Amino acid sequence: MEATTFSALGEPSRLQIVEMLRAGPAAVGEIADRLAIRQPQVSKHLRVLAESGIVVAEPLARRRIYHLEAAPFEEIGAWVDSFEQVWERRLDSLGDYLRSITSDREEDG
Repeated sequence: MEATTFSALGEPSRLQIVEMLRAGPAAVGEIADRLAIRQPQVSKHLRVLAESGIVVAEPLARRRIYHLEAAPFEEIGAWVDSFEQVWERRLDSLGDYLRSITSDREEDG
């Protein structure tokens, strides 16, 4: 898991760009127009996202079309999924505890 991925996504404008690109590829000008951000700012954000491996640009005539790369999001998904076992164990322990105090109360009552 790359910390640079989270760092890149942690900036609100970059996160908005990523959310927008979920719908499909877009050029810098389209992103700037849709998000009401100046084009030079969008270019800087896209550079950070590209350096983090989150987006890739493909040249098309005189434009660069940006799209999301799947790999960083697959890594995030795997990382988040790794916590499922931790929470399952904790919830199982909580269930065991609740059953034990319930059975103690039934025996006393």
